[in-house]
Amino acid sequence: MRAPIGTFAAGAAAPAADRLGELIAPVAEAVRNWQGPVPAEELVHVDTDPEWADTAVFVEHYGQDLLERSANCVVVAGKRGGDTTLAACLVLSTTRADVNGLVRKRLGVRKASFAPMDTATGESGMEYGGITPIGLPAGWPLLIDSAVAALPYVLIGSGRRRGKLIVPGRALAGLPGAEVVEGLGR
Repeated sequence: MRAPIGTFAAGAAAPAADRLGELIAPVAEAVRNWQGPVPAEELVHVDTDPEWADTAVFVEHYGQDLLERSANCVVVAGKRGGDTTLAACLVLSTTRADVNGLVRKRLGVRKASFAPMDTATGESGMEYGGITPIGLPAGWPLLIDSAVAALPYVLIGSGRRRGKLIVPGRALAGLPGAEVVEGLGR
């Protein structure tokens, strides 16, 4: 099955491996060294306007049908004692990550909250509004809602506000540190 790219203008979509220069360094490195459960050719980069990076604006411009096939990646900071654990959560754009319930329990921390923007961008090496699960720092837990992993293809950030990636859900479930969690998105 090929990625559904018909929504985007001709020439806007291409294999991510052919657009490494458009990707932020950690994402480009992950695509360059891809060893996931699907061939790298199934990772598609779509050039989009950075002004349309936020989900609501993006689907308003490109079509409401994309909302059901889009996922957001958020960085969470979990604290226990003096230690902080950073993790990423990937949930459908129509849901919110259960940070105070499932995420807190999965990380084994006493308190969990969204990481401050400076922490999320500084530690991930990605732009705010474009954070993606592909190319996260080694050792970060990656919690993926089962609904995202079940999608044939899902639209996610590319690491930058300019551009998106279209990736098979099962490819995301095979990323380093990934754990598929039922009910993560509420």
